[in-house]
Amino acid sequence: MNRAMFTLAAALSLVALASGAETQEAGFRSIFDGQTLKGWHASAQTGHSGKSGHKSGGRWVVEDGAIVGSQDIPGNGGILITDEKFGDFEVVLEMNNDFGPDSGLFLRSTENGTAYQAMIDYHGGGNLMGIYGEGSGLGGKPSLLNFTFVDRPDQIKIVTEYRAVPVPVPFPMPPGQWPKFWRHGQWNELRARIVGNPPHITTWIKGVKFMDWTETEKRHPDKGGIGLQVHGGGDFTKQFVRYRNIRVKLLSPAE
Repeated sequence: MNRAMFTLAAALSLVALASGAETQEAGFRSIFDGQTLKGWHASAQTGHSGKSGHKSGGRWVVEDGAIVGSQDIPGNGGILITDEKFGDFEVVLEMNNDFGPDSGLFLRSTENGTAYQAMIDYHGGGNLMGIYGEGSGLGGKPSLLNFTFVDRPDQIKIVTEYRAVPVPVPFPMPPGQWPKFWRHGQWNELRARIVGNPPHITTWIKGVKFMDWTETEKRHPDKGGIGLQVHGGGDFTKQFVRYRNIRVKLLSPAE
């Protein structure tokens, strides 16, 4: 995306946010009713729930129309996962997390948290919408990102190569545009698509593509839940992740 095209895309995104308008996209349906956790359940089977002896998967509640997650005791996280299993799909949500907790959007997740993850590592050294193979079954493959946060959400460092692998999608805007594009403390849209197996995974932030990657072998089931994560470790009982307007569209492999 060239500079002029990005400026237009960013301007349109900001206009939509300022108006509070929610885009109604054909084929999408809500998987969060805004009032309860109906259709979702917490899993304590991941490695992030070790502090509780795998008896609890973090704290998950609904507040002000959003799913709010945190550690329930210091160091103990987990995942909140849909009861329904999905194969080929696109998921979109709005995020307004505190800067500090490590989270993630899990695609085709198992109960033990093995999944392709669209990263929501909203902290220093973390990134948004990179792609990561979560859990022992995927072993950190892939591990793709094109930027990292420095020590504030408006300060980033561009990454062109990560773990000796060139990033498949360069950071899609002039770095100086980031503070205008991403608004900490406000609701920002994140989106991910997974199709086929071996899967083709694409991620976006506010309509701008951030990562695109295709697996070369089948290493994970065709279907799984959509999950939200609170990472274990440290003490994040007083910092929170927040998600709302969670919608999904079923796709065919051809898409």
